[in-house]
Amino acid sequence: MFNNRPALNHHTDETLAEDLASITMSSARAEGVNADVYHIRDSVQRKLLAETEGEMELSHLPQMRQMIETFFNQVLAEENLLYTRNDRTQLLDWILADILGYGPLEPFLQDDTITEVMVNGHDNVYIERRGLIEKTDVVFENEAHLMRVIDRIVSPIGRRVDESSPMVDARLPNGYRVNATIPPLALDGPALTIRKFAQSPYTAQDLVANGTLTSNLSAFLNACVEARINMIISGGTGTGKTTLLNVVSAFIPGNERIVTIEDTAELQLKQEHIVRMEYRPPNVEGKGEVTIRRLVINALRMRPDRIIVGEARGGEALDMLQAMNTGHDGSLTTIHSNSPRDTLRRIETMVLMAGMDLPLQAIREQIASAIDLVVHLDRMRDGTRKVVKVSEVQGMEGKSIVMQDLFIYKQTGFQSGRVIGSLKSTGLRPKFADKFEVNNIEMPDGVFTLEESATPF
Repeated sequence: MFNNRPALNHHTDETLAEDLASITMSSARAEGVNADVYHIRDSVQRKLLAETEGEMELSHLPQMRQMIETFFNQVLAEENLLYTRNDRTQLLDWILADILGYGPLEPFLQDDTITEVMVNGHDNVYIERRGLIEKTDVVFENEAHLMRVIDRIVSPIGRRVDESSPMVDARLPNGYRVNATIPPLALDGPALTIRKFAQSPYTAQDLVANGTLTSNLSAFLNACVEARINMIISGGTGTGKTTLLNVVSAFIPGNERIVTIEDTAELQLKQEHIVRMEYRPPNVEGKGEVTIRRLVINALRMRPDRIIVGEARGGEALDMLQAMNTGHDGSLTTIHSNSPRDTLRRIETMVLMAGMDLPLQAIREQIASAIDLVVHLDRMRDGTRKVVKVSEVQGMEGKSIVMQDLFIYKQTGFQSGRVIGSLKSTGLRPKFADKFEVNNIEMPDGVFTLEESATPF
């Protein structure tokens, strides 16, 4: 069937993108356009299949759009269906989205204010807007309709989702992250999650403007990257770790060779000398998997100045520590955790997952030697993302790793649905501050000045 074929890359055609962006939420609802909408769509598809003899040239998007519009007009005339101009335009846009794009989800993907789309079965669709989740009126025709959309997303990049492989991570052509989980693992029907990223990557100025960073912290992180400080960016799900990693990575000098390793490619680095590598899942026979750990080991043979791991979640943490301890200073990665201290505990656990029979003391010594700084983010009650703590790893004291907080966010209130607070310095200078002087890096005055509301500890 036509619906099971890979989707056209509608993002390459500006006219179609503008048309699809005009679809209203009500027109995407199954019963909101007209009771005949699916009948019309199926009739158009049958004519399209007959015209192309089941073989479609997916690269000719403008021609395909014109053919669909022609068949659409023919079906309305044959069925003697009359619509107002506005309803007719919306109906055509809906059919274009369903055949060439991602169906009812298309308006959400075109809306820049929406950062996440969550589909819980064919009749429950939620979105995240400005950090807050809301339910929509959008529904799919049935589970088969939703499965066709999922197949359209994963097929063009060589991924599959079926009963033998009911979970898949993928990405759309524009870089949006996608996760799909289908029955029997998903009990209430296929579940689809799409994480959207800004088409124009955020800059440090953007994060300062929206309150994620302060200008002092931005200057400090810039200096840390230039001084080749090993940095971990931590936080919970959806706190903005990848966004901050993109921003911090922009501080890397353009003359350095960067190797990036990701589970699903998301980083949007601006430098020219970059080697990008991505995890490869096993094939149908369960063979051919290339893990993040193998990619990290391989990266060490590629003469990198910097190694950036999108997210460490397993045994690759050991190899990342080894890289940081063997001349690859300035490496960056992200880790899921609840606090800077928990970040180090998670790394301990992940190193043990590598299968190496190392004593805990040796692991902690490796961590204390390799990692210099942990930047922790949190998603606040009002949906905003903020850096809430920046902690230095100072070394070992007995059997424990010593950490020192350099910046702390203190919430002072909650008014009119907004969190009130500030991120300020604790007044303490990091032990690695001498690297700034060695590398002739100037820090703005007052970055480490003790401020009234900050409590050093």
